Amino acid sequence: MKRFLIATAAALGLAAALATTASGRTNPGFDGAVTWLNSAPLTPQSLRGKVVLVDFWTYSCINCIRTLPYVRAWADKYREQGLTVVGVHTPEFKFEQDLTNVSAALERFRIAFPVAVDSNQRIWEAWGNNAWPAYYLVDATGKVRYRQLGEGGYDKLERQIQALLAEAHGKPVATDLVKPATMAEQAAPDLNRLQSGETYLGYRQASGLRSPERVRSDAPQQYSVGTLGLNQWGLSGQWTVGAEAAVAPQPGSSIAYRFSARDLHLVMGAPRKVRIKVTLDGRAPGADHGADIDADGNGVVEGTRLYQLIRQSGRVDERRFEIRFEDGGVAAYAFTFG
Repeated sequence: MKRFLIATAAALGLAAALATTASGRTNPGFDGAVTWLNSAPLTPQSLRGKVVLVDFWTYSCINCIRTLPYVRAWADKYREQGLTVVGVHTPEFKFEQDLTNVSAALERFRIAFPVAVDSNQRIWEAWGNNAWPAYYLVDATGKVRYRQLGEGGYDKLERQIQALLAEAHGKPVATDLVKPATMAEQAAPDLNRLQSGETYLGYRQASGLRSPERVRSDAPQQYSVGTLGLNQWGLSGQWTVGAEAAVAPQPGSSIAYRFSARDLHLVMGAPRKVRIKVTLDGRAPGADHGADIDADGNGVVEGTRLYQLIRQSGRVDERRFEIRFEDGGVAAYAFTFG
């Protein structure tokens, strides 16, 4: 639920309100990382003299995904001025512990800064963190000076980076701000027209399910879609609903969701390629298709990640979304919106 709470705050435009001046405690470090990517292991001692931005993220989180262009831009812009960005990849779902998946995400999002893989949440706990994404700024003496939770508030965070760099070097830092290009799922959400929130499909956190059949936890069952109101969804065909995900072992199963937002994403994956067919109000999405399907609604699930399925190109209306899986084996984890 930690990601849901921060996602809700961000959807209300409150990310900047979740920024705080930290107490000045010593950098807790990164003990407990199962491995490091893009770098040898880093320690508080090796980072002395540097301003450090620590970014807690996980690769399927839409709020994290939308921040990455900014984090990447800060790492590039301020590297020569003494900033080190350290990503801490702390998973929410089990599939996010898989190093193959994490490495693929770094390539997909063009992340070149050091990443500590925190699959056992030991770094998360040492820092007392409770949200994705979360940012901590450490000054050149190794003290934690600033914390910010959630997406948004990029100008405020960059101003803090500039202030700590100026303090470390005893001279002003240029005050211009980055303006990274954002595309597909990394584009900022349309908060003014966002009426749907993150929805989990696994029984541990599921809400809004309106299939008439009662869920049989961890057991296969035939489901059907009932009448859907706004922010309600249903399963059709055979599904096994587990704690984290709903799994469709056979071809022809589908999910329907009534939503109101510019963008609709679904975190899902499969052990092999699975063909999908998406409709909006029973028709091909046309110009309203997302980056991972075409105008006819066709796409392929390959790898476990967040897929952008809908981006309404004009007026944002309440719509009935449906995704049909032409092959079996898909696992669907969560809907997110923007």
